[in-house]
Amino acid sequence: MMTITLTEAAAYEVKDMMTSNGMPDGYLKLSVKGGGCTGLSYGMSAEEAPGDNDEILSFYGVNVLVDKADMPILNGTVVDFKQSLMGGGFAIENPNAIASCGCGSSFRTRDVAGTPENC
Repeated sequence: MMTITLTEAAAYEVKDMMTSNGMPDGYLKLSVKGGGCTGLSYGMSAEEAPGDNDEILSFYGVNVLVDKADMPILNGTVVDFKQSLMGGGFAIENPNAIASCGCGSSFRTRDVAGTPENC
């Protein structure tokens, strides 16, 4: 079974952001796109409704959408929200990523390399 995890801290932050943007019943969409230094990059967006190919997952009251084509790349991924002295941000841990760039925003897997861009 394919799985993705949204931690409680990340869910709380997503709920807060959705409510602040007038979308308390919206969905968080996790996606994978081509590009970035290493070939693939993560996408996160707010959506009003699921698309035809979206898998719907639920964590701590937050509905998460993942395109079925992206599920194998994201399988086992944990999305967390971490606070630091410099502020906070989402942290994505993907066990399928075999390489990532220095900034941590792009990656590639053993099976999917994507198309790298110049950074």
